[in-house]
Amino acid sequence: MLKSKLLRAVASVVFLMAGSHAQAADCGNNGSGFSSFLKAFHKEAAAQGLGRQALSALDGVTYDPGIIKKDRAQNVFSQSFLEFQARMITDYRIKHGAELIQKHKATFARVEKEFGVPAPVIVAFWALETDFGANIGDLPTVQSLATLSWDCRRPEKFRPQLMAALELIQRGDLHPDEMRGAWAGEIGQTQFLPYDYNESAVDYDGDGRRDLRGSIPDVLASSANLLRKHGWQPGQPWMQEVRVPRDMPWEEADIAIQHPRSQWAKWGVKMATGKPVKADAFPASLLLPMGKDGPAFLVYDNFTTAYLKWNESLVYSTTASYLATRIAGAPKVSRGNAEVTHLTYQQIVSLQKKLEARGHDVGKLDGKIGAGTRAAVKAVQTELGLPADSYPTLELLSQL
Repeated sequence: MLKSKLLRAVASVVFLMAGSHAQAADCGNNGSGFSSFLKAFHKEAAAQGLGRQALSALDGVTYDPGIIKKDRAQNVFSQSFLEFQARMITDYRIKHGAELIQKHKATFARVEKEFGVPAPVIVAFWALETDFGANIGDLPTVQSLATLSWDCRRPEKFRPQLMAALELIQRGDLHPDEMRGAWAGEIGQTQFLPYDYNESAVDYDGDGRRDLRGSIPDVLASSANLLRKHGWQPGQPWMQEVRVPRDMPWEEADIAIQHPRSQWAKWGVKMATGKPVKADAFPASLLLPMGKDGPAFLVYDNFTTAYLKWNESLVYSTTASYLATRIAGAPKVSRGNAEVTHLTYQQIVSLQKKLEARGHDVGKLDGKIGAGTRAAVKAVQTELGLPADSYPTLELLSQL
């Protein structure tokens, strides 16, 4: 029943975006029109069967320009992998993460047996998202989501989340007063958006509610369940650091391309220890988050599915995956074969504009080296006869 309600709630985005509230604009870039939007949303939520308590969460909600300011200031993902991981991966997080695995050993063992996700993977997300629950956020979730739902940048993403937040109250997992979290509507110790909370949260301590704010068993099991739904394969690896030779077919280094590990070994890829890569048929991709001269990893389906579905930012997902290996005992990552100069935010935007002018679809001109930008860079590198490692450099920028 609940799942069908959620599906109807997602379908209600059509109502809110296709003109059913014909007298109001579909979205706005300021607070003008927000109250009309909220009234229309309230009406649709009631039509979906939401009761008084859930609908009361919309009472007193106002447009919050501070949320929009935060949404526009996400330049942290414009950092390089080495910059971002140095900021996010601390000795404390590695040490305390290992301590928490021991402290909750029985729960982690039960979770891995049931969901197939090992403890270091869960703990890495727990660390990065909220510092193990220390910083879960205290912004009003419904107000944040309502503001982002009205904003014209990504209403199609946030309107289903706003409806799901009300569903979450309806089913009794959280009281309206407990609906507080991060600026983009994430809730709890591993920062679930409301739709994921509704679909994947687990009552693992048996108290009758799924509490991702205060119950560690619920947090751990729910995180594992979400990763399983994202495609996590039990017993399979996710990432291994490797060394690459000075020259190889760089165009093959792409997370959309897999080869047997035996092929990577033939091309001269070695483990970080210098030992040979296992020459078997197991499929892997070569990830070069900073190009051919930077750090290198063999990554597997668990990375390209589960990690990138948790967060589509390659910098974040690489950092989360790498942190999990550190918590599991791996050494610090190598900086690679040479020092890599990372383009500034302004330089990346300039690059994106030039790539777009050449007919390439880079997605949004956002100063982030996302999948679209990497694909365009690879295509242009090939055109110009440069090593096609998908990573933009000053040399490439100067030739465009």
